[in-house]
Amino acid sequence: MTAFDYSRKPHRHLVYPDLTMYQAVRRAADEFPDEPAYEFYDRKISFHDFMGRIEAAAGGLSLLGAAEGTRVTICLPNIPQAVDVFYAVNRLGATANMIHPLSAEGEITYCLTRAKSPLIITVDMFYEKVRRAVLKTEHDVKIIVVRIQDELKLPLKLLYTLRTGRPWLKYPEGTDILYRTMVREGSSVTLPAPRYDPDRTAVILYSGGTTGKPKGVCLTDLNFNACAMEARDSIETQFGPGLSILACMPMFHGFGLGINIHTTLMHGVRCILMPSFNAKSYAQMILKKRPNFIAGVPTIFDALLRSDLLKDADLSHLLGMFCGGDTLPVELKRRVDIFLKEHGAGIQVREGYGLTECVTASCLTPKDTYREHSIGLPFPDMVYDIVEPGTDTSAAVGGEGEIVMKGPLLMQGYLDDPEETAVALRRRYDGDLWLYTGDIGRMDGEGYVYFCRRIKRMIITNGYNVYPDILENVLNSLPEVAACCVTGVPDERRGQRIRAYVVPKEGVPENDGTREKILAALSREIAKYALPREIVFRKELPRTLVGKVAYHELEEED
Repeated sequence: MTAFDYSRKPHRHLVYPDLTMYQAVRRAADEFPDEPAYEFYDRKISFHDFMGRIEAAAGGLSLLGAAEGTRVTICLPNIPQAVDVFYAVNRLGATANMIHPLSAEGEITYCLTRAKSPLIITVDMFYEKVRRAVLKTEHDVKIIVVRIQDELKLPLKLLYTLRTGRPWLKYPEGTDILYRTMVREGSSVTLPAPRYDPDRTAVILYSGGTTGKPKGVCLTDLNFNACAMEARDSIETQFGPGLSILACMPMFHGFGLGINIHTTLMHGVRCILMPSFNAKSYAQMILKKRPNFIAGVPTIFDALLRSDLLKDADLSHLLGMFCGGDTLPVELKRRVDIFLKEHGAGIQVREGYGLTECVTASCLTPKDTYREHSIGLPFPDMVYDIVEPGTDTSAAVGGEGEIVMKGPLLMQGYLDDPEETAVALRRRYDGDLWLYTGDIGRMDGEGYVYFCRRIKRMIITNGYNVYPDILENVLNSLPEVAACCVTGVPDERRGQRIRAYVVPKEGVPENDGTREKILAALSREIAKYALPREIVFRKELPRTLVGKVAYHELEEED
């Protein structure tokens, strides 16, 4: 079979404005100023007021020295101040250096140092950790301290302060500053008009942080605006003022920032902000707020299926449910789709595919069709190809190879790392830069893309290549298994032996009988050499900050 003929593929082309992210959201605010931009625990902020909050925060940051090119570190959960200050940084022409507030002290020091960031904004409860991290940097860093209770209505504000916030009232210390003080002082500052620079790094997100040192992914205003427009086009349903999304995915992550926040605000959809996830509060928010859209990782949807609160829920308000950040197991999709139908939602859960190096999703399954194991069709203006591993040669139609892509979502490169950038971004026969994803996939004759496995995650045992995700897909389909992870363990005779970590479903005994059942089921699907030598039961699996299984932590176990 010959390679896919991209000249015949029907692409949808969009026209992207020469605007910053701030200007793109400002345009939405000018069109519907009285619509709510976001809400936080029943407090709604209109687009008109949102613009005022951005202006005041930008003015305050400018008084602290932030200007075009300054890298301002944002270390906040999904709270109003995080959204305000993100767009304030963009308003100034500065760069938002995004890190998770639950990052370890060393990770914060690393990201501050890597970005040479002179300012960091964090919540008071993490001040001590951030302060210790700052003291280890080789340059001066000022800390701006946010209080969550400043955005809560009475009596919740008082209750939060008494129960949770009281120990942190002593912060900030020394020359560090309180966020609300910065905003108050910045409200009288007159700023110059924003300037669009297509070559400016607008955002730094961090990728590859599950092991070793994370890489800073440099992204532009165009990357995010194109993501918002392409995602909107691919959603295939109404998406605008009067609708809402439950925004739980964290802003330090491309999925949370690119889809839950920027795509939403750019089109006038209301963000219902959630600073953290737990199954009970998420289910309660669905029942109370009746959002029209939900976007999350597979673990979120699995938790919803288990929630007693949603057993009799009416979910007819849902217009879209989108899964990303990790592979959606076929069995989980089947159960979610049944759940949606039984609860009045006329939709299916749709899987997206992408990576931080292209902001977030760049491919999505269609609204009304599903092909098993497919991650869908590329976004408008995004071109996918499958190349034979280790080459730039397109694979035959249906043949496996590395997934590569090109289009307006591609990053500028990795922060101060030209060697890694040259590995990820390469010019091909057409003279264009293509992103080499490190993922193995295939594409059928109609352009549907299928994710198969990650190139680097491979176990070599007795000279055979074993791909953990293949075993995990089978394990996840078994009635005894709630979650799993397959790793390679050093072995003098085999090189590596295969170990499967399994979280049994409720009521399933953790004994040899269950192990034998699982192995018997695996042996029907998996070659003998690829079967696990050990099955280890766990109550839960370690997770990364975005909810993926932290398999590197398990690999480090003896």
